[in-house]
This record gives sequence, structure tokens and C-alpha cells, in this order.
Amino acid sequence: MDKFAALQAFARVVECGSFTKAATSLGATNAAVTRSVQDLEAHLRTKLIHRTTRRLNITPDGQRLYERAAGWLDDWQALEASVVNAQASPRGRLRVDIGAALARQFLIPALPAFHARYPDIEISLGVGDGLTDLIGQNIDCVIRGGVIEDESLVARKLGVFNYVTCATPQYLRTHGVPKHPSDLEAPAHRVLSLFRPGSGELRPLAFERGGQRLTVQGRSVLSLNESNAYVAAGLAGLGVMSIAAFLVSDALADGRLVRLLPDWTCDEKPIYIAHASRRHMSTRLRVFIDWVVQLFEQEPLFRPGAMVPTGAVVGRPRTAAPTLVKRPPRAPRAGQAAPGCPP
Repeated sequence: MDKFAALQAFARVVECGSFTKAATSLGATNAAVTRSVQDLEAHLRTKLIHRTTRRLNITPDGQRLYERAAGWLDDWQALEASVVNAQASPRGRLRVDIGAALARQFLIPALPAFHARYPDIEISLGVGDGLTDLIGQNIDCVIRGGVIEDESLVARKLGVFNYVTCATPQYLRTHGVPKHPSDLEAPAHRVLSLFRPGSGELRPLAFERGGQRLTVQGRSVLSLNESNAYVAAGLAGLGVMSIAAFLVSDALADGRLVRLLPDWTCDEKPIYIAHASRRHMSTRLRVFIDWVVQLFEQEPLFRPGAMVPTGAVVGRPRTAAPTLVKRPPRAPRAGQAAPGCPP
């Protein structure tokens, strides 16, 4: 027995004073409504309605049940309506964690378009390159480069970081232009390094060509743990850097940086958006993920094998907002009673 449907049928019979009118208002057959009420009486082991050829009489037990059930059914319909409205216009707070470089150069400049589409979603943006405990910190989703190792998370690939090796013209005039990755090991050169948080281990520069793979540590006079600071150091002429192309496309296009070793490719690092594995995802999280996926799809520099074209500009507010996701379909309102009984 569907207890909710049976209770709904019973309440509508009491309100309409007729099984026939109750069936019409619910879009059901007279027989189905009668059977639902009979099943409810059998389940409760009491008579709820006395039915004669002329009228219906509600029993004392039926009256008590109706008085309690009517308010509960009204509350349920109000709750159902609010959920349906939320599907059409999602609202509430969304906690998102993202790496600093992606936030500054890519996501934040595009957020006005998202808020124009979803003005009732409040985003709390955690910016940093450290590890994140989604469940422990109550974070809805995280956008990160690298492999997602936590099997409890649901991850969706957004694209890849394509890396380029570059330095300033002034640096190259002083230290020379490397012709091979091994040249960066020479005493004359300086390599900017990123170190791993916690261990302090320096990450080597990796190169590949024709199946040959090399890693270069080089001489480092400065190591950093954050990508925006790393780019600033490279622009200051402090050394050769290997960096995600989207972060330096402007500087490469206007000549502040020069691309080096173009015959060698650097590592590609996947970019993911991940969230905790939950059976039911909130509407606000779903529309945000869909929007982020489309945002990355529209940026060529995040596609595998992409190179920085001349005059490329990444990270500036776009003149045309990214294509926005369509509104999610309204959830079916199964079993909802009609607003009133037929005359």
C-alpha cells in the first residue's frame, strides 16, 4: 500500500464529501480512491468513513486522523513547491575550492556571467593550492590540476594544463638562449622552481621529444610554492620557468616573455572538478558544475596539445559571456493533489 497516496485520497474524500468528486480532483478512478481508503482502514484497523447511499459520515477516528493529516499534507505541498521552485531558480550557498592561478586568471573574470544567470546562488570561494578535505571542511566541490587520488570523490575532467618553457628577453641576453634542455643544467643558467608544500621538495622541469624524456633540476636561486608568484618571478627575469600556457599567453603575445625549446613538449596536467560522492546532488551544485564544464570547453588553451597562438589573450573578461547551461527540467510532481475539488 502506498500510505501517502492512501492518506491523500482519504483527506480529499473528507474535503469533497464524495468519493466521486475526490477521484475527479485527484485524476483517479472512483474504484482506485475507494480501494485506497479501504486499504488505509485495514492498515489502521479502524473504520474511518461510514458510507451510505445518501451521504458520508466520518468516524471519530477518521476525524482525528484528518485533523492531523490535513496540516501535514499542506506542509508537504508547500515543501514540494519550494523544491520545484529551487529546481527552476536554484539558490543558497555554494562552497568551492580552487587553485589560486585558475581563480585569478580564469574563473573569477567569468563569474559575473554566472551570477547574472543564477543571482540567488552565493559562492564562497576558497583560493589556495593546498590539499582540501571536501567532507571534513564541508566543501561542495574543488577545481584542481593533477590526478584525483581519493576514490570517494566523483571527478569530471575539464581539460589539461599545457606547459611552456619561457624566460624574459633580458634574461636571455644575459644568460644565453638554451638549445637543449640539458643546457639548463649549465652554471650560467637559472631555473625557477616550484616546491611541494609540506616536504619542500623541488619539482624538476620535464621535457619530451620523440619518445625521449628528460628531467632537469638546474640551478635555482628562487623556489616558490604558488603559481602566480612563480609567474611574477619569471617576469622579473629571475630565471627560466616551465608554466601553464594560460598564465603567460599575454606575456608571450606581447613579447615580455620568449618561448624556449619549442621542439620539446612539457608535461600536460589534467584539470578536474570533483565533489563528494553523494546520492543526491543539490541543484545549485549541478548547475555550477555544468557551467564550469562549458567554460573550460570554450577556452582552446585547455585542450590537449594546444599551443599559445600569437596575440592570444587568456584570463581577461570576455566581451561575450560563455554559453550558459539551460535550466534544469522541473521535477515531476507525482501524487500532488489538485488545488480544489470539482463542483
